[in-house]
Amino acid sequence: MTENVDLQRIISLDGRTAIVTGGAMGIGRSVARHLAAAGAAVVVADVDAEAAELTVKELQEAGAEALAVRTDVSSEADVQRLVAEAVAWRGGVDILVNNAGIFPTVPVLDMGADDFARVIGVNLTGLFLCSRHVAAQMVSQGRGGAIVNITSVDALHPSSVGLAHYDASKHGAWGFTKNLALELAPHHIRVNALAPGGVVTPGVTHMQPAAGVDPAELTQRFLARIPMGRMGDPEEIGAVALFLASDMASYMTGSQVVVDGGVLLS
Repeated sequence: MTENVDLQRIISLDGRTAIVTGGAMGIGRSVARHLAAAGAAVVVADVDAEAAELTVKELQEAGAEALAVRTDVSSEADVQRLVAEAVAWRGGVDILVNNAGIFPTVPVLDMGADDFARVIGVNLTGLFLCSRHVAAQMVSQGRGGAIVNITSVDALHPSSVGLAHYDASKHGAWGFTKNLALELAPHHIRVNALAPGGVVTPGVTHMQPAAGVDPAELTQRFLARIPMGRMGDPEEIGAVALFLASDMASYMTGSQVVVDGGVLLS
């Protein structure tokens, strides 16, 4: 006779504390909502302090414990303060979702060194800083943990012109995920990546035109390549992030889950 499957136990995050970077809007907000619904206390870290407070208010009204911390992930001082505030609030950190990211569209021939450095600074250096400081806290706690890095289908294949700096950062994020998973496995800390395809978020909706790049045209071209015929919803990404953060993924590390409506098939 097979053992009964306790779904409530393996999905529950009761007693755990999660940090979600870029957690105020879009995918990050959905991730925060899903982790909170599973019982986690959630730190919403975002450079937009006002938006972070609004998301925290929403979580609290739903009965969750939540805290907003204004954070620029490209600043090590900010990241250290973020971890310190989470530990002071809840005594530790069990889950980190590295979601903060930017994707301005700029063709390489029009891209300055500052443009490139800014994207790498947020998307890759920020991911490193948050992972390094949270992982150190997790190791000191001695109870394991889970890190989920939000990459992109662009970590595997370019989606459009004008995103060379973004693609470089996301390829780097995927490589970093795999190596960090090797380092942290002995400490029972799982490190995985989640690669969304096209998702309807405020960042996508309000993309600004750049030299030779029309965001509306890019979006339509991308949509035409999606076998499922639609863009994704942030809630669909949040659900997979919850899976990777929970004990449902207890034997997964160094993996990347693609959630793209099949776009990589095309």
